[in-house]
Amino acid sequence: MIARVAGAPPTLGIEPQGTSVRAMGEVAAAADRAGFDAAWTPELYNRSATVTLAEMAARTERCTVGTAIAYGVGRSPLTLAAEARDLDEVSDGRLVLGLGNGTRRMISDWHGQDPESPAVRMEELVPLLRRLWRLHEEPVHHDGRFYRLHLEPTGTLLAPLRERIPIYTAGVNPRMVETAGRVADGLLGHILFTPRYIEEIVLPAIARGADRTGRDAADVRIASLVVASVHDDADRARAEAAAQIAFYASAKSYAPVLEAGGFGPEGEAIRTAFARADHDAMVAAVTPAMVDAMALAGTPAEVRAQLPRYAELLDHVILYAPSFRVTPERVQENTLALIEHLAPGAPA
Repeated sequence: MIARVAGAPPTLGIEPQGTSVRAMGEVAAAADRAGFDAAWTPELYNRSATVTLAEMAARTERCTVGTAIAYGVGRSPLTLAAEARDLDEVSDGRLVLGLGNGTRRMISDWHGQDPESPAVRMEELVPLLRRLWRLHEEPVHHDGRFYRLHLEPTGTLLAPLRERIPIYTAGVNPRMVETAGRVADGLLGHILFTPRYIEEIVLPAIARGADRTGRDAADVRIASLVVASVHDDADRARAEAAAQIAFYASAKSYAPVLEAGGFGPEGEAIRTAFARADHDAMVAAVTPAMVDAMALAGTPAEVRAQLPRYAELLDHVILYAPSFRVTPERVQENTLALIEHLAPGAPA
């Protein structure tokens, strides 16, 4: 779990983007040395979160290592449980398993699965994983809406390093956020979240979910990816952040997030530009107010001054370096600079 001391600022994590597995291991090692609380791995159609996390685990000693996210929909529960069990072992019990579905189109077109009721799918998956981690105690028999699994292990099965590996679930719209409150140990929020969206939409959804299953909402950790770009040229840092915001805002699935934050017209302009493959117009449609609300961007001093906006809202901030229209070299430079300038005890 990524917990913070009451009254203290959110803990900090880092998620490298758009670079090689080895480079992401280098970032994790730097974050670990600098006193960051966690290093996280991404996943897309060209990168495995779990393989990259194994590299990060080998390069770190202290910090939590987590997936933000691994596609739950893209793996069988058995495979996912086994991968998490192994990763928790190689990291000496430092794993947080962050799971997501992606958009409905990603579920159907990338993974060939039923895109209906993604929240219900996740609410079936999480308890099933926890049962699989207790397979040494009893067989698992499950016939659900999305998953069927009947397993009686042969011989003696060793217990996992930890029988309860923390699971965070990704959520954007209220019903998916509610899933974290119902069944998960934490929420992984989206880079398009604004402080206003967290306060008005996310926190009430977590509370509803927890109440639905008789849990205490205070036991659900709130983490979120936050676009972060630092450079001595503040305008360059802000332009990089704007490009990453445009990349995600181009998906219609995230329109409600933009509308709730007061950026509905900007979102429509971004999607229109995306439909005609006009990337310059996409980025130009991101206003300074959007960058101010959704990103930490500017000089090192400016970025440090922006961090407190999350002080009362998040338990954990995951710094996410822009990669859209940015070279891998610049991604790595920016990520390492964020670690240098935002590490605990870094000079102001």
